[in-house]
Amino acid sequence: MQFPYQLTAKGTYSLKNVRLETGFEYENGEVTGTKTDLFSIEIEDGKIKAVRPNIPASNAIDAKGYLMLPAFRDMHIHLDKTLYGLPWQALSPKRKTVKDMIAYEQEIIPELLKTSVSRAEQLISLLQHYGTHFARTHFNIDPTSGLKSLEHLEQALEHKKDSFKAELVAFPQHGVYYTESAPLMKEAAQLKSVGFIGGLDPLSIDGSIEKVMDFTVQLALDHNKGIDIHLHEAGESGMKTINYLIDRAIENPALQGKTFVSHAFALAHLSPKETEQIAERLAAGNVGIASSVPFKGKIMPIPTLKKYGVNVVIGNDNVQDYWSTFGSGNMLQKANLIAELYGYATEYALSRTLQFATQSILPLDEKGKQQWPKAGDEAAIVLTDASCSAEAVSRISEIKALMNDGNLFWRN
Repeated sequence: MQFPYQLTAKGTYSLKNVRLETGFEYENGEVTGTKTDLFSIEIEDGKIKAVRPNIPASNAIDAKGYLMLPAFRDMHIHLDKTLYGLPWQALSPKRKTVKDMIAYEQEIIPELLKTSVSRAEQLISLLQHYGTHFARTHFNIDPTSGLKSLEHLEQALEHKKDSFKAELVAFPQHGVYYTESAPLMKEAAQLKSVGFIGGLDPLSIDGSIEKVMDFTVQLALDHNKGIDIHLHEAGESGMKTINYLIDRAIENPALQGKTFVSHAFALAHLSPKETEQIAERLAAGNVGIASSVPFKGKIMPIPTLKKYGVNVVIGNDNVQDYWSTFGSGNMLQKANLIAELYGYATEYALSRTLQFATQSILPLDEKGKQQWPKAGDEAAIVLTDASCSAEAVSRISEIKALMNDGNLFWRN
């Protein structure tokens, strides 16, 4: 997909006829609807300068009554290795394990690297089509690609710098010790552009939870990075890894708030009591969960995690690649899926579910008081064809405009 928007404004300017949520409508104490009104929004230096009463006769850019929401954030994706932009390819039945996939990657990476810059840009354009302006993206660190995946991803991001941001996770997709990736991880950890140290199934791939997790934790501490590990392992090894990482975070406050377990499928196999116990521990260590909301046989206990204050962030993970063909790139669709899976069907519940697309930023607080946008907020917004957040989530509404750092891009 080519970039779906045209630059309309940057720097200092104003918008008129912007629809914002102003409160909830109630009947017998229950939320039955959402109130909105039209406003004028002033933008300056990448920030929202002011939110004012609407001035329809002004020379400001006309938002046409579209609903303004916070721009979306994809918190787990692999921009460096997508098949998007290449001919359709479904999953092969021959590759059944992670080690099978590692062997396959070792074969195909050299050829894929030849076009990885343009394909990363096309995938970013797909995300933007659906209103995403920010991603936490993992990139391969392995002996086959060296640092080339990172270099190519950085080129793509540089080309998109006016309309898209990313934070980068150095991901040892082929294991830390299963292949000789530890020296490359140490090299990547020294780079300013890398914000997180990644990891992969330490027991099943590298044969040791402690050795791999200690390496990962120490690398993060030595270079002031966050941690975001892939953990597909269920059962005892999965839970032991999660608990081991929580213990390290409790011991090292510098890791708290920036340590995540991606996938964490082991959590879907626990009893309700066990789920509450681990949720309490995750919250105590301020260790977050990054989920693509899988539902193959088991459903992740996202409501319980949220109940205990665990930071749950959501992403598309794989978008049409050789690991999965189901990622759409649409964060509103992820919020819609969460609403359907967990029964968030009322106006109030749907409005709260928007947080999984925006990563916790909501226009109205729990009591219906307007809390976004405010002067000084980041000028990262979407304009969508919906009457309110609840409708946007339920109907996966079309995005009409995207703003990043105050740069406004309108749908072509």
